[in-house]
Formats: sequence, C-alpha cells, structure tokens
Amino acid sequence: MQKTLKKVWNIVSTVLVVLIVLCAVFLMGSRLMGFRVFNVISGSMEPEYSVGDLIYVKEVDVNSIKVGDPITFVLNEDLVVATHRVVEIDAENQHFYTKGDANETADSSPVHFNNVIGVPKFSIPMLGYVSDFIQNPPGTYITVGVGLILIIAVFLPDMVGKKKKDENE
Repeated sequence: MQKTLKKVWNIVSTVLVVLIVLCAVFLMGSRLMGFRVFNVISGSMEPEYSVGDLIYVKEVDVNSIKVGDPITFVLNEDLVVATHRVVEIDAENQHFYTKGDANETADSSPVHFNNVIGVPKFSIPMLGYVSDFIQNPPGTYITVGVGLILIIAVFLPDMVGKKKKDENE
C-alpha cells in the first residue's frame, strides 16, 4: 500500500512540476527568444485575440509591415499598449492608421513608426489570466508558496524514506 501511494505521489508531483516548468517557459522563456509578452485585456481584436489571451510579439522592421497586419504599439503617454490591425500606411509622415477587428471605426490617433513594439506572432488562449494572476499580489505570494510546497513535497518522501532506511540499518 505504501509503495503504491509513493508511486502515485511521484507521478502527481512530477506532472505538477512539469506543468509549472511549461508555464514558466511560456511566460518567461519566450523573452530569451526575442518575444515580448502581453495580456489581452479588451475585446477590440476579437475573434483574432480574445480577452485573457497571451500574445507573443516579435520586433520587426516597420518597413516590412503591410496593410492588414496586426501590430502592437504604445498607444499614449501613459505607455498603454494596444494591438490593432493596420488599415492604412502614411510612409511620408511615418504613421500607421489602425483599427481593432471588433471596432466599428478606425482609431482616432495614428501610430507613429517609433511607437511600434512589434508584430504578434502567436497567442495562447487563456494564459493571460494565469500571467496576470502570477504578476500581481496575492497571486505572486500564492505562486511562490505553492512552488515551495511542491519542492518540499517532491523531496520529502525521499528524505523520510532515507531516514527510515537508516533507522532500520
């Protein structure tokens, strides 16, 4: 019975650790590959990007952007970031005119070439909720606490088993 319980515990703890590592790779490891990660917080680009999606944005040469491409850009002086689709390009004045797919009208302000962060390359549905939870208290504290508990839980059976083995010898 105890052997079966230990096997089940090892499988469960391994699966949890693998899930945490995968989340860490998708949330932080992508930066090593040159991506910037953003949470989608409005429905202006639905159905392409839904609220709660995590989008991965890659820096590109602004001259390679064409009408119809989605771009991620700094929207205003408050450094609000948005992702909308290019509907017109004014190369002479270095402006993109954009519109959210779900919006009726184009955005009121053009986007200067210097404000472009990049082009979304892919997104992961719902992972934005996880990212937002982890980045803000109390989610940060819970995540650290769960991580510590998992580390202890992974090594505790081995430590207890070794102690019992030493006592038996």
